[in-house]
Amino acid sequence: MITLKQLDYALAIEKNLHFKKAADECFISPSTLSNAITELEAHLGLQLFERNNKQVIVTQAGREILQKAKLVKNEIKGINELAEIFSKISRPISLGIIPTISPYFLPLILPKIEKELPSVSLKIEESQSNILVKQVKEGDLDIAILALPYDTKGLKTYPFWGEDFFLVTHQNDKLAGKSEIKASELHESKLMLLSDGHCLKDHILDACKIRSSISYSLKASSLTTLIQLVKGKMGSTLVPQMALKELVANQKNLFVSHLNEPGPHREIALVCREHYPDQENITNLLEIFSNVFKQ
Repeated sequence: MITLKQLDYALAIEKNLHFKKAADECFISPSTLSNAITELEAHLGLQLFERNNKQVIVTQAGREILQKAKLVKNEIKGINELAEIFSKISRPISLGIIPTISPYFLPLILPKIEKELPSVSLKIEESQSNILVKQVKEGDLDIAILALPYDTKGLKTYPFWGEDFFLVTHQNDKLAGKSEIKASELHESKLMLLSDGHCLKDHILDACKIRSSISYSLKASSLTTLIQLVKGKMGSTLVPQMALKELVANQKNLFVSHLNEPGPHREIALVCREHYPDQENITNLLEIFSNVFKQ
């Protein structure tokens, strides 16, 4: 009979592609791990892993079976979560959030959650969209805050805020002084964007109908860095409305122009698994999120 421990051990090997590292992660000895996998493979009548002294390879059959194992693990996690809710055991909600939202969003909502939902405890993790979506789907996170459009197929998506982009330029820039700016005018100033992997870059390129990778210059890993480069007269950048106050307030040498293109240029949304059990707190959190932006 297949056991959950055997599936956990097999998934740890798939993750690490190394028996000793997988054993350490599971807090067992390598021999215990190896014996459990041998028993699992014997029960299944096929090999999940090819291994020798130098490497571990997941077989084609192993990949498909372990994909099913992940689904089983999620279902078991769901059972435990339901049990906690029904027995009124307080459990932190693990929340993922992308770095182009977290510094500007969290200071607004955390005091509200503490005041209005004192029984809710959040465990927060910051990462890029592709990682957060994978973690939510696999049960490593309960919910995540993302910017749309983004592929969230297989997850429930709750948009709660739409916003436009604003061009930030140095006061000496050719485009400074305009309250509204069209995407077609951006060629007059050196446009700097976030590096690949940040969905904000893709949203900006989409809003501005920029398709060529050479249509913008320097790339950075954070909006804060981009603003410092603008202050240094290196070029201009586009930032979301949510970040304007934090990034540009009291910066006398910077000028802000609204990107006058069809919007909203991006939507902020909460995502969770289809059968995530704590829907009551999802509803409560969404109400707080929406109300923050109405103020």
